[in-house]
Amino acid sequence: MKNKKAIFSTSVLFFLGTFAFAQEKDTVKTNNLEEVVILGSRSGARSKADSPVPVDVFNIKESSVILPQTNVAQILNAIAPSFTSTIQTNADGTDHLDPAQLRGLGPDQVLVLVNGKRRHTSALVNVNGSPGRGTVGTDLNAIPSFAINRIEVLRDGASAQYGSDAIAGVINLGLKRDTGKLTGQLSYGGNLTSAANDHTGDFDGQNIQVDLNYGNKIGKRGGFYNITWTSQFRNPTFRAGTESGNIFNAYNAIEQRALNNGVNLSSLFSNINTTPNSQQIINYIHQYAQEVNYFSQTFQDQIQSANTISALQGILGDNVTDQELAYRGLTRKDFNMQVGHSKLNNHQLFANIEVPLNDNWKLYTFGGYSFRHGTSGGFYRRPNQSRTFTGLYPSGYLPQIGTDIQDLSLSAGIKGDWKGWNIDFSNTFGQNSFNYDIKNTGNTSLRFNSPNEFDAGGLRFSQNTINLDFSKKYNVWSGINIAFGAEHRYENFKITAGEEASYSTYDVSGNLWNGNSVRPTDFFGAALPGGSQVFSGFKPENAVNKNRQAIAGYADFELNFTDWLLADAAVRYENYSDFGSTFNYKLASRIKLNKDLNFRFAGSTGFRAPSIHQIYYNVTSTLFTNGQLLEVGTFSNDSRIANLLGIPSLKQETSKSASVGFTYRIPAANLSFTADGYFTRIDNRILLTGQFTRAAVSPQAQAAFDAADVNAAQFFTNAIDTETKGLDVVISHNIKFSGAKLDNNFAINLNRTKKVGDIHSSGSLQSPSLENIYFSEASRIYLEEAVPRVKASLSNQLSWGKAIFYLRNTYFGKVTSPDIIDANGDGVISTNEHQEITAKIITDVSLAYQFTKNIGLTAGVNNLFDIYPTKNLPASSNNDQFVYSRSTSQFGQNGRFVFTRLNFNF
Repeated sequence: MKNKKAIFSTSVLFFLGTFAFAQEKDTVKTNNLEEVVILGSRSGARSKADSPVPVDVFNIKESSVILPQTNVAQILNAIAPSFTSTIQTNADGTDHLDPAQLRGLGPDQVLVLVNGKRRHTSALVNVNGSPGRGTVGTDLNAIPSFAINRIEVLRDGASAQYGSDAIAGVINLGLKRDTGKLTGQLSYGGNLTSAANDHTGDFDGQNIQVDLNYGNKIGKRGGFYNITWTSQFRNPTFRAGTESGNIFNAYNAIEQRALNNGVNLSSLFSNINTTPNSQQIINYIHQYAQEVNYFSQTFQDQIQSANTISALQGILGDNVTDQELAYRGLTRKDFNMQVGHSKLNNHQLFANIEVPLNDNWKLYTFGGYSFRHGTSGGFYRRPNQSRTFTGLYPSGYLPQIGTDIQDLSLSAGIKGDWKGWNIDFSNTFGQNSFNYDIKNTGNTSLRFNSPNEFDAGGLRFSQNTINLDFSKKYNVWSGINIAFGAEHRYENFKITAGEEASYSTYDVSGNLWNGNSVRPTDFFGAALPGGSQVFSGFKPENAVNKNRQAIAGYADFELNFTDWLLADAAVRYENYSDFGSTFNYKLASRIKLNKDLNFRFAGSTGFRAPSIHQIYYNVTSTLFTNGQLLEVGTFSNDSRIANLLGIPSLKQETSKSASVGFTYRIPAANLSFTADGYFTRIDNRILLTGQFTRAAVSPQAQAAFDAADVNAAQFFTNAIDTETKGLDVVISHNIKFSGAKLDNNFAINLNRTKKVGDIHSSGSLQSPSLENIYFSEASRIYLEEAVPRVKASLSNQLSWGKAIFYLRNTYFGKVTSPDIIDANGDGVISTNEHQEITAKIITDVSLAYQFTKNIGLTAGVNNLFDIYPTKNLPASSNNDQFVYSRSTSQFGQNGRFVFTRLNFNF
């Protein structure tokens, strides 16, 4: 800890000392070109400081050489304090897609563009316990970071300019346009940490990544093509503690001794309450119990004197875990869950092409394809549980969720000049799909006839967007730019059912259970559950194939009244085929108080249409909630269960945003400051409710629960209004001296989101017990406290000759776990008791050296001091499997990552 504080203090002194040095040395000046931005304006590029709204610009092409992170979401998480994204664990498909948030708002409230064109969202609906629960975000990691030239982040509401989703801001990924060279990277790294808890030692999560980029010219008018290929192979990390719960009972021990002698007790019955072989089973138990040498004589006598199944059931549930582990040559670690980041293979191809037709017009196209296969673990199926069929798995098993994610995008258009008008006509298509392949598992109700792998179905989202944009500059006052255009967007959401065995429950005859026939049981009489364990497949009744359309028109005016006064105005009308229309506007201004000091402010209304996924998504999942496993159905708003509970139909979120700030430069010191305060109110915010249990609803609704074979239900709904207040501060400084260059950057984001006003419930939902489920305490935590309210970074980069040294310290403020537990240890569980995960500082350091003009090498460490989040209290640890919270984390739970990277260009 002392070393960590010393590094951070050194970094701060480095920043302040070089600032002072720059002020004293008048001769030390640079003529750097000021960064320009395109995002947020349709009048063309302008300097970042002169923008009326805050825009961050990150040069990814240059920083990819030195940064430890290699994918877009984690790069932004490291370098942009207003951006938050963490790797999830044990959250089904979310393990392979990191929810990304801007300014503390939801993943679905930030719009992503590529080369200025709307990017499609993911097919995945985040219904598990993690930040962004209930949202549908954009899969940033489907785009190879090596294909990106730079990233612009507009930190302001921009729905009036860009449409739905832009409540928190806009992220634009600008693709590379390089020609005439082949560049590449070969990276290798892994997690070197004492917290690894497997049989592989202290080094896990090995990651190999290959990036290649090649570009060349087309014709003689500036045409080009640029192509990127990336392949990544990542091993999992193991951050579970050692399983501390009960694993084996006395029946499991006797069953194993019988198996050793060729007798499978499970083959003698399918339902223990109806079997004609009860006496044979009793005789075998009497016989093989005598081979369990650690049973006490008293216990042996109890077994031998028990002459009925019910009598044996009463005594054979005793815990014998430690003795049986020793007998089978196993340890408690063999029953650990796979907690940490998942196994992943990722392959991506992306292209950016432009072909001039003449001096005024050019054709362009860009897009790509990515395929990602991930494997994550679920909850270990222990032999003493009824959901484990010990006839096939006498020591239980760890089921795995295999996820195949395919992402396809293609944008094509023509742009040019016609009588002074800039015209851009384009079509952008995108598709994202999640297909689930559940492995090392079983449908327990099928017993011996169960396969161990299932096609559980999948999700697919497609989007096609047509844009026609016009803009023109007029030499009036100091310049006027007028822009207008239209957009048509078509969306399709599809759920494909899995194979029958992945979702069905079977009776003792192997036929589909009809609710009346006899179900198979374990020895203790518990019914064996159906569906593929860990992830039950999508049922035919879950299958949907829904479409919708949206049309929009916008106008944008930028008025430079004088050199010191700029005003922007934008309006947008948008109509959706499934819920109606919305009208939004934005006003922004920048006042240049002198050549180095700007004052800026903006106000806007905005909206986010409910995603088509949120309207139609429905599924049944086994979820671990407050210490118990539940079959939870996520039902669409038009379902019978939703109607019985009074869940209203979804409508759009609406917002009001305001920001005010300034930019200030000190050219003599190569120093710049920006500070922006912001306020965003969102009405009718869409979230996923808590879980309405069967016992909490009316008898009529209980019958609907039984028909759907669930014991809890949740829904998407416009439950609340929220307000977000925050402050962004960015300080940048650079200096050249003695052939070296030092860049220092400090940035901090302060934000707070809270619910305001009453909960939007009606009818029976207004009862206190149901209203607390409709907007649950966990939902409040995910909205208000699961993302850091304070995040800051201080980076220092020293370039000297052929070497670059990089140091970054990132401060992640405290967050709160949504689990409701006895946090103060008084024996009473209160709904406002949660575990606090304290603030931490993460240090990254790396060194790059260019040996020749073609070959360079980088080595470094992310999380140098192997910092982890606050450990879970026992009540949230699930028998010590979740050492750290799986519901929220500021920076993940994988520890120190060391890497080396070969950089080359030809």
